Amino acid sequence: MRKLSLFIATSLDGYIAKPNDDLSFLKIVEKEKEDYGYSAFIANIDTIILGRKTYDYVLEKIGPSYYDNGQRDIFVITRTGKPKTGRTTFYTGELAKLVKQLKSENGKNIYCDGGAEIINELLQHDLIDEFIISVIPILVGNGTRLFKDNRPEQLLELLSAKTFDTGLTQLHYRRKK
Repeated sequence: MRKLSLFIATSLDGYIAKPNDDLSFLKIVEKEKEDYGYSAFIANIDTIILGRKTYDYVLEKIGPSYYDNGQRDIFVITRTGKPKTGRTTFYTGELAKLVKQLKSENGKNIYCDGGAEIINELLQHDLIDEFIISVIPILVGNGTRLFKDNRPEQLLELLSAKTFDTGLTQLHYRRKK
């Protein structure tokens, strides 16, 4: 069965964005030729799930080929349907149903690229199998929290912890079954 993985960065105090969806704090750990394992991670992915706000942000800042490069299926979770574009589907149905269907199909693994609403809905249904969380050495104080309150408790097993000279610490956990 395919697994669903979260690969995301957060501030030390648990925020994935500052107010107004400001991601500028991520720049403090940017380093030429350092991708913190992202290339190796994405090589085992053939499906990406993300929220519309995350999709729109990446589209504006990086461009459409970042996600839809012809190599992966993209599911943008949205309330407003749009026609399919290339391998990008704008999905308006039940997220848990989609993930269960995708996990049952053949293929490589599935990557959840955010945002917080999508992540927390997946947590409500215990659908995230692996967590790769990069902790950025900053306390931002306010913004969009990675994990919301009132979700089920989930026990995790630490697979690795890596530190980098930029101050970033990457934690890799697997959900205990």
